[in-house]
Amino acid sequence: MPVAALSIDLFDTLVDVHMDRLPSVEIAGRRAPSTYGLLHAASVQWHGLEFERFAAELGAVDRELRQAYYAEHRELPTLERFLAFGRRVGAPHSEMAEALTRTHMGAIREQVTYLGHHADVLARLRGRVRLAVCSNFSHGETARDVLDRAGLLAHFHEVVISDEIGIRKPRAEIFTAVLERLGLSAQQVIHVGDNLAADIAGAAAVGMRTAWLTRRVAEPSRALGEYEGRAPDHVISDLAELEALLD
Repeated sequence: MPVAALSIDLFDTLVDVHMDRLPSVEIAGRRAPSTYGLLHAASVQWHGLEFERFAAELGAVDRELRQAYYAEHRELPTLERFLAFGRRVGAPHSEMAEALTRTHMGAIREQVTYLGHHADVLARLRGRVRLAVCSNFSHGETARDVLDRAGLLAHFHEVVISDEIGIRKPRAEIFTAVLERLGLSAQQVIHVGDNLAADIAGAAAVGMRTAWLTRRVAEPSRALGEYEGRAPDHVISDLAELEALLD
């Protein structure tokens, strides 16, 4: 069956994100890249906590919520994360949660880099098939802003972000949402992504064809050898290679 559409992952596929470039912060005796320092400065006027207590309380919220949500591959919206933190520390202010969301997402946006040729690649692909974004991300507005800043948003017919439907890859629902919006069957769509478990296994489970992008995978051969799911239908190192898959 001819390919009628491409479903493409966002981070480390369409754009790159370098979380290791976040400010280095010491938390519980260990230094690591984190937004916690920025978040504390943005919210201390509401809760009045010293940084160590702030980090401990936010860390506890993060662990509890991520365990509950991610175990079922549900998305944890960033705003909900910070609302829960506010309730925990007796500062249930929507203004604080919104300020924390802006700060956190602003810091992540600054770590995103763009690949200059991707806009041209997508323009050529759009002339041949329908295009959709299918991404795990906890803030849909920021995901769209990243796409827009990269000059990529206008090339897509559909954008599906886990924050907006509540479900994360590899669950079937996020892939079926893409198919429903495109109005196509799974066999007509290739899903493209860098994560074997989330992108390749998830898309294959609903019957989509798959293309694994290895550009930012440190050791592709080793990763594939350790992967227990269905092998990707295609392995590519650059999105420009997608054009040949349509022939």
